[in-house]
Amino acid sequence: MSRTSSAQSDPRATLRGGLPDRYLTPDDIAEIFEVPKETVYQWRRKRVGPPGFRIGKYIRYDPTDVLAHVAERKSTDQNAA
Repeated sequence: MSRTSSAQSDPRATLRGGLPDRYLTPDDIAEIFEVPKETVYQWRRKRVGPPGFRIGKYIRYDPTDVLAHVAERKSTDQNAA
């Protein structure tokens, strides 16, 4: 992937629509959506939030999947209005 010089100097550089260019943690998801981390875990249990996957005992989220989830929610909400 091509990165700008500012992205190379900042390890937290963002790509993909403003999300970090790495797999996201539940803490990241909570921060992005400004909700408690427990809400992120509830979303996962109820299968209503962004899809995550397990790496060993850890849950991770692909930024592309998170953006797709947001786009789907926006579309659903606009169609319901």
